[in-house]
Amino acid sequence: MHSPHFDNAFVRELPGDPDTAPGIRQVHGALYSRVDPTPVAAPRLLAWSAEMAERLGFSEDEVASQAFADVFGGNALLDGMQPYAANYGGHQFGHWAGQLGDGRAISLGEVVNAAGERWELQLKGAGPTPYSRTADGRAVLRSSVREFLCSEAMHHLGVPTTRALSLVGTGENVVRDMFYDGHPQAEPGAVVCRVAPSFIRFGNFELPASRGETELLRQLVDFCIARDFPHLVGEGEALYAAWFGEVCERTAETMAHWMRVGFVHGVMNTDNLSILGLTIDYGPYGWIDDYDPDWTPNTTDAGQRRYRYGQQPQVAYWNLSRLAGALSLLLPVEALQDGLRRYVDAYNVAERDSIARKLGLRECGDDDVELMQALREWLHRHQVDMTIFFRTLASVDIAQAQPDVEGFAEAYYDAELGATGEPALRAWLTRYAERARADAWPAEQRIARMNAANPRYVMRNYLAQQAIDRAEQGDPQGIAELLEVMRRPYQDQPGREAYAARRPEWARDRAGCSMLSCSS
Repeated sequence: MHSPHFDNAFVRELPGDPDTAPGIRQVHGALYSRVDPTPVAAPRLLAWSAEMAERLGFSEDEVASQAFADVFGGNALLDGMQPYAANYGGHQFGHWAGQLGDGRAISLGEVVNAAGERWELQLKGAGPTPYSRTADGRAVLRSSVREFLCSEAMHHLGVPTTRALSLVGTGENVVRDMFYDGHPQAEPGAVVCRVAPSFIRFGNFELPASRGETELLRQLVDFCIARDFPHLVGEGEALYAAWFGEVCERTAETMAHWMRVGFVHGVMNTDNLSILGLTIDYGPYGWIDDYDPDWTPNTTDAGQRRYRYGQQPQVAYWNLSRLAGALSLLLPVEALQDGLRRYVDAYNVAERDSIARKLGLRECGDDDVELMQALREWLHRHQVDMTIFFRTLASVDIAQAQPDVEGFAEAYYDAELGATGEPALRAWLTRYAERARADAWPAEQRIARMNAANPRYVMRNYLAQQAIDRAEQGDPQGIAELLEVMRRPYQDQPGREAYAARRPEWARDRAGCSMLSCSS
């Protein structure tokens, strides 16, 4: 198998941990520790992204080879790889947690492909690092399937995200207590190779700032701007301010995308927010089925619901404020406040654009914001499937003075409750139809605009769980089948209607289909 061109700027230009011995430790004055993946018993390729493999220059024959499984299962290195684990901190559930770091992620290196794109390759579940604390650095199959699938599904939905190249079974078991309730079980292990231009997070900047390592912080900021934001020009505080402002805007746009498609991250700690505004670290995530702004998929957050769906934009602002606190060692408070205002402005613009597209309007005014809010309240009150409702809305005949409501029945989780809400739905549809007619768009144009914003297929938890169940029984084909559907989420796919159905009743409370833990 050929070796891509590696240009490992992070380890070349930034200070690393001088201690290369194994063992858990606090690492000061360094941004990473060199560590190799720990070999596994029997690496076997279970799934892969054809698009990502092509982008990285791997042929189908290479991907199918045992050498590929060896490398991306952690048993071998390609020429030019320089593995390391990053050192960072973070606020977890609103509290400063100190040093965290890559406890089960090991970056292999940075590939620069034929198009000049930089892609960092990172194995998750490849063994212990100096930041593993009391854990083993491994990952179970179920969480690995979820990360692999969601990374690619989010990309095809048009949401900024890290990508996934491969999913490799290890041939070994990993012991996990899924719900932290004293019932650990041995489960099949796996390794995901995730891919991104950069895996730098807010927490990378927070840790040196918390320790008063100002020059190390400055070195990381300078490096991040030069490598990951090369379009920014200038120097000193002006350049730093422009960079922070763009980080804020990128974060705002990603939050608007999450809200548009109904994605709930579940664990929005500052170490899980990307400096590039990518969706990063797919743990206990979930998809809104019946619309509920208070829903979180994370069992750890079940009481506080800090990371519930409806609060994600506010949490992102809070996290950016923590990043601003770290950068206050380098920037005056006024510049940081300007950046945070850019977040608010960018989110409001993105949210209005999302409303206009989801409702098929030319643009979104104040009355349209109220129209959408009234709809969301109705969806919540009557337990209506968000994805199915908005997709169905495109088929409403707005030429009718009182549009028909019968087509929405498939979106009701409680048929009786849904039926009681139909008079209010008729009233809302009447308002909506009048507003849509005012735009005087051809029907085809309005429908196309809506169908490009409202997916037919999303990566519902129960769909992922079905693929996991098959994989745990030795059949990984369900992963490929689900990925194939998620490659075209906005297109109707005849014969695949089951993938667009609302959550079945059996999945309402089943583990993996509703609530998940941070080890899921």
